[in-house]
Amino acid sequence: MPSTDAPVSSSETYQRMAKAIAFIRQHHLEQPNLATVAQHVSLSEYHFQRLFTQWAGISPKRFSQYLTLDYAKSKIVETNSLLDLAMESGLSSPGRLHDLFVTLEAMSPGEYKTAAAGLKIRYGLHDTPFGICLIAVTRRGICNLHFLNSSDKQHAQQILQTEWPNATVGYEPQATVDICDRIFHKPTRSPLAVHIKGTNFQIQVWQALLNIPSGGLTTYQGLARSIGKPTAARAIGNAVGRNPVGYLIPCHRVIRGSGEIGGYRWGLDRKAALIGWEASQVQA
Repeated sequence: MPSTDAPVSSSETYQRMAKAIAFIRQHHLEQPNLATVAQHVSLSEYHFQRLFTQWAGISPKRFSQYLTLDYAKSKIVETNSLLDLAMESGLSSPGRLHDLFVTLEAMSPGEYKTAAAGLKIRYGLHDTPFGICLIAVTRRGICNLHFLNSSDKQHAQQILQTEWPNATVGYEPQATVDICDRIFHKPTRSPLAVHIKGTNFQIQVWQALLNIPSGGLTTYQGLARSIGKPTAARAIGNAVGRNPVGYLIPCHRVIRGSGEIGGYRWGLDRKAALIGWEASQVQA
């Protein structure tokens, strides 16, 4: 297959990087060389190396080290120690030097009961280093962040109307483009407000996810222990899977105790890409 050396967007670049990462993971025992991976994503060896390094900040070979079971297990031990320490000392956020600053506000019981009747939600679809992203906001903050496989406004509208059946939902990308830039393109330490609905238990779990530092990994059991409910790992898993604000509330940092990546609402290849990318940023 002839190589095509000119991706035109961050999302197109991501699709190739995700395809490469999936190939590396699937063939990790064979340890495919650079030329083999480049051929798989229809790029020249030189251009693939350059493009991957621009995207991740490190080479594909080094990136692959962050996707091994041994690395995952070592990060689980390290992160769980941080979470346990935070729980014991009452701290709310251990080691978030490399992370975005997120404040979380839950909807009132009345708003939750009426399925957000009268609430106005504006949303946009944007290009990010991890694919197309749907960002939706209320006047109080970001209420949804979903990764999509295409810029399909009808599909995006359906997602939001399903989650917010009584809200007024409108496509207004100018209302969310600056937020997208602040999250993905020009990261900021100024607060990013998140305004979400959920049960008390879900809110507690989503709040706990904010305590996992960038580049850190924990397990469902570790997360359960960190909120003082060590026997609730299954319920924790369900709450993690219902996270409505991807990336900012970092559910991708929760994996299986075996070191396997496990499930992810927006796809395992994207979860692997996020884990490896964050590890590379922190190490850098």
